[in-house]
Amino acid sequence: MTHGQVTRRQFLAGTTVAVGALALGRPAHAKGSVTAAMYPGTWEEAFRMHVAPALKSAHDVDLEMTPLFAVDQIAKAQAARGAPPFDAFVLDPGPRVTGIDRGLYEKFDAKRLTNLGRLSAGMTDEWGVTIAAQVVGIGYNPKKLPKPKAWTDLLKDPWVSRLGMTGFQTTYGTVSIIEIAKQYGGSETNVEPFFTEIKKVLSKVAAIGAPASMPALFQQGQCDITYTNTQTVATLRGRGVDIEFVKPESGAVSFYTTMHVAKGSKEIENAYKYFDTVISAPVQTALMQPPNNFIPVNREVKLARDLPMQSLDEMAKFVHHDWAKINPLRAGWIERFNKEVAK
Repeated sequence: MTHGQVTRRQFLAGTTVAVGALALGRPAHAKGSVTAAMYPGTWEEAFRMHVAPALKSAHDVDLEMTPLFAVDQIAKAQAARGAPPFDAFVLDPGPRVTGIDRGLYEKFDAKRLTNLGRLSAGMTDEWGVTIAAQVVGIGYNPKKLPKPKAWTDLLKDPWVSRLGMTGFQTTYGTVSIIEIAKQYGGSETNVEPFFTEIKKVLSKVAAIGAPASMPALFQQGQCDITYTNTQTVATLRGRGVDIEFVKPESGAVSFYTTMHVAKGSKEIENAYKYFDTVISAPVQTALMQPPNNFIPVNREVKLARDLPMQSLDEMAKFVHHDWAKINPLRAGWIERFNKEVAK
């Protein structure tokens, strides 16, 4: 992911969101700041452009961000032993469950969100609030390959010789490999069939790399098909790369990114204002636009035309996973992938 120059259009979009955020809710009496853990790269850039000015405009609260990937957020918060290094987490499902198990969050009161009614049912619980959705499937170059139909196509010709792979380090990588395994008789806790099948074709695979390297490998033409999410596909397309997203026949995978108040935070009130700003319609609309390409969860936001669904309700029909079952196995899967596949 790149840190590009801010264009005039992006600046104007950020200004528009800041003005629109004035209508987010009642003005805040308390001022101050909130420190949020934030995924480095696209997420940090997008939140600096759109969320920070909206939060400042609506509540006079400054957003300070600590760039950390999800597993690092959990590790850093646990090491702090009750003195949290930030006020708010942003997490995918696996680390979210780990944080719950380790008691790293304050109990969540959804009624403190003025935009609660604009979220679908189930987008909040006693631990946090959903702020974005992700959809995982297959990304491929339509000028180089025929359209794949199933997860199993990835391990067949002509696709396998142009396949770019990553392991279990990311949520999208984990769920994709689980879905491949399921097509060969596995399950979300049994990925043995994946390892059996990949070894048969491993010599043909075009590229195996770290998750952060896959977009660049695709853009450079070192691979022409990969498992990925819609955000990456939209970002690459915005750079002029020939890439299309495909929902496999067995169904695309969906999961949600959530935010949580860190246990022991001294800025709980400002953390709720921050969450409320993130899920507001003006901010969600801005985050959905290129080059950020987030999938919104606010029902008042009209979804972009290139998303693989017309409404958020359709995501209920997508494939979901039980991360309480996956988490205990994931470290072993990562180690095995590194030894047997990425060797």
